[in-house]
Amino acid sequence: MRTPRFPRAARTALLAASLAAATSALVACQDPAARAEAQAAAQREADEAAAGQAAADFDAAYAAENWPLAAAQGDVLLARYPGTAAAERIGPLHAEARAKGNAVREDARLAALWSYNVEAVKGGEQLSAAIFAKENVDSDGSGAKPVRLIFRDHPDWGRSSYLVMQAGDFDCYGACRVAVTVDDAAPVRMAANRPKTDEAIAMFIDDEKALWRMIDGAKRLAVEYPVKAGGTRTVAFEVGGLERGRLPAWN
Repeated sequence: MRTPRFPRAARTALLAASLAAATSALVACQDPAARAEAQAAAQREADEAAAGQAAADFDAAYAAENWPLAAAQGDVLLARYPGTAAAERIGPLHAEARAKGNAVREDARLAALWSYNVEAVKGGEQLSAAIFAKENVDSDGSGAKPVRLIFRDHPDWGRSSYLVMQAGDFDCYGACRVAVTVDDAAPVRMAANRPKTDEAIAMFIDDEKALWRMIDGAKRLAVEYPVKAGGTRTVAFEVGGLERGRLPAWN
């Protein structure tokens, strides 16, 4: 088989191109500015390739609606490869993923504030949902201590809502009225009572059904109540993470 031969003009053009490339490489090696530009161009090309791969990971998390992961991957891409085509493209999507990721984390934080308990008792099961106040309260001068809000469903005693303190006491024996505020609404005066028992420092809010309805969809609940040490105290709860289905009879 005969080796194909290129026309003389083609061979000349190919030789000229090879000489030009060699000359350019030689000049780049000899000229610091040209060499720096060549290195910068190579770095830009590498950054674009790496940013493209990072963007593919971001796109997968975004498509899966894994907002915290997408936000984290976008953070890395934008920090490491600013100005790349991939960074420009994902910018608006990253902002959306970050906002949704923050909302997911906040929902998880609020949900974790609640604890639920199922206890076997005579006649069936006792169900309860409890949450600690956002800040501790000093009710008797001994220092700030936790206060809990509890919703309870008992087979014999029925449904109850009450506050429990670790120290001090409520000034609500017999009956009193407490101010209940949900989010930015005006305070509502509600009947309450402190039972004569030493089992717990507890004060019941009598209309538990109304209180349960009031916090449906709410973010914050505040209760101002009288204490034996004098005056009133106000306790606030972040109630937005309540899983209402945990106490099905209340709904």
